[in-house]
Amino acid sequence: MATSSVSKGCFVFKPSAKKKKKTLSLESYFVQGCEDAESSETRFRLCQELWDKIKTDTEVLQDELNRKILDSLLDFTRKCSSTRQNIDWASQMRASEIPTAALMLGVNIPDHDMTFQSLSDMLKQSVSPHVASVQAKECGALKHLMKKVLERLMDTVVVVDDEDEEENVETSPRVHRSVHCSLGILCDWYAARTKKSATGTPGKKRSSQVRDEQQQPPVVIIFKDLEAFNPRVLQDFILICSQYIDRLPLTFIFGIATSPSTIQHMLPHSVSSLLCIELFQSLSCTQHLATVIDKLILTSHIAFKLNGKVMQVLIGVFLYHDFSVRNFIKGLQLALLEHFHSQPLSVLCCKKKTALFNVTQLSKPNLDRIRQLPSFKRYVEKQEAQEQVNLMTDDSHLKEVCQQLIKDLHKYHKNYYPILRCLHTLTSSLPRYPLGKQIRELHLICLANNVWENEDYQSAMKLVKMLAKGELVSLLQKCVEILQLSKSKKMKNALVQLEELLARFKQLDTATEMTPTVEASIASPIKNLRKKTDLFQLQKTLLEMNESRRAKRLSPFENLRNEALKFIDNLVKSHLSPPESQPLYEVCYYSSSATVRRHLNATPRTSIQAALSNPYHYLQNDSLKSEDGTVSNAAPDICIAYKLHLECGRLINLYDWLEAYSTVVLAAEGNDPDSEHFGKVDEVKHARFIRAVSELEFLGFIKSTKQKTDHVARLTWGGC
Repeated sequence: MATSSVSKGCFVFKPSAKKKKKTLSLESYFVQGCEDAESSETRFRLCQELWDKIKTDTEVLQDELNRKILDSLLDFTRKCSSTRQNIDWASQMRASEIPTAALMLGVNIPDHDMTFQSLSDMLKQSVSPHVASVQAKECGALKHLMKKVLERLMDTVVVVDDEDEEENVETSPRVHRSVHCSLGILCDWYAARTKKSATGTPGKKRSSQVRDEQQQPPVVIIFKDLEAFNPRVLQDFILICSQYIDRLPLTFIFGIATSPSTIQHMLPHSVSSLLCIELFQSLSCTQHLATVIDKLILTSHIAFKLNGKVMQVLIGVFLYHDFSVRNFIKGLQLALLEHFHSQPLSVLCCKKKTALFNVTQLSKPNLDRIRQLPSFKRYVEKQEAQEQVNLMTDDSHLKEVCQQLIKDLHKYHKNYYPILRCLHTLTSSLPRYPLGKQIRELHLICLANNVWENEDYQSAMKLVKMLAKGELVSLLQKCVEILQLSKSKKMKNALVQLEELLARFKQLDTATEMTPTVEASIASPIKNLRKKTDLFQLQKTLLEMNESRRAKRLSPFENLRNEALKFIDNLVKSHLSPPESQPLYEVCYYSSSATVRRHLNATPRTSIQAALSNPYHYLQNDSLKSEDGTVSNAAPDICIAYKLHLECGRLINLYDWLEAYSTVVLAAEGNDPDSEHFGKVDEVKHARFIRAVSELEFLGFIKSTKQKTDHVARLTWGGC
């Protein structure tokens, strides 16, 4: 008993630092599983540099695209703040009216967070430090909404009238700063803050209006997802806020994904009349995507490229799933990682100077990989016999040739994108858009095959021939502006020739007249048609008219137009060949569309069926191995129940199902089939069976039916 106190003691054993788990770096994760371990570090560094550039360019692009709408919102909040300082504020707006900006963002919900973050940062920097953002998932009740708003504005713990939350507050490290949940408290806090800032200002003379605006900044509350809020909670909050609008300069910003009519559906007139609503429309997500593709993918400044099938997968996910540009960028990042991780030759996917140096550092296995590339094999087949032998046997000669091929690949990209934009400029406004309305559609056509062999290209050229002189000259002038941005020698030569054609267009007269001889030759058969004649004479006259039209001389404009279109056609045939025609294109282009689709388009039903049919695939337990699609009797209960349910029809008898399940489980336990108790179901097996059936029902394979009480209905058939 003397040592009983020792047994009641609490002893702490701190783990030693040596046993702590080491966290793997990003590079370690990347290197694991790489085919070529020697170049894995270089590939990781190049991949990181490329992604950093893409990420930076994306952020700059996002800021540029959102700048207009964000500037409009900033002007709106400034205007509301300055209007409140006027003496005739009550005459301009009722005292209970709250300025509200309805921001239409579209259904691309994943992109909204970035927009609201930029808006919140800009408001805090230039308008008011008092900004609070709330989401519906954290504001299920009015007290929760009020609590979140006050906490984010006052940066303190807010106490609500709930015992559980009071217990949580007691354990908070900021308990000494806790306040009660009330807008009156917020008004007192705001008055104290504005008074403090007023007394703390320097003694420089300023105009009264500027001083008042700085001393009384608005309190901005952002509702990120208005549709998801409980309408009753939102109504009560607006009614309460309207009672304090004379003491608190509130401004609301509603983030709306669907339609402005959402406000009318959620708020009755008695509540919406308390808001002074102004509508703001952001850029559509399709225009946003078009800009991202134009700046990040259709450029020669980024060496990494996507082939046509991968592009179609990413665009398909965007158009048919979420309309999220952010997720599109994530898909691009996935393709980038997969390319550098799975392709050892991706060490050449970088800037030209770095790529030429990396060619000289290629190892023997990588040189052999180059020789196995399909594009390089096609290149070798076009060479002379001796050159073929040198390319396949001499490593130093191969490196020299690869350097030249890398230079040619970079030149190809520098020439490809300007001509692609020129062709899109000429054809994007044609009726029915034969080559697509968006430049990405034309890009996909060019990636697939020779665009000039496409029937749509031929019809587009015929439609361009039908354009008026002013329209054609305007389109050619846009092509000149595109070519002026290119630094390639071939593009500069093309620019000079196109400017000469434009100068000749300007020298032409606006109208051309036909020669009298041609007019007479055409008019005479028409006069003959008016006379009474037989069928033979009519046929002869029509043939003469056709011949006269063929013999008609083309006008100067038509000759020059045909020359210009022939020039454009030659540029297309010279520079818009598919990337597969370029040797070593595999080092820059990622082509595994199946991998991207598997990661982005998840198929949970297929994965669940694979796990239930073949549990060894995921568990990797040797006792679960089976042949011919059978399931081992040692498999989990749900796998056995799933396999047995596949052998049944539309309705499954639960008792028969239980008997079959019990037979399989007893065989797994090694019981004697001839024994007296074999086949009897005890309580444990019954409970296991009920749990397996419940799990199958939860996964959607079966459901209860009213046709027979002791039966369940099967819901899946075949591979669905």
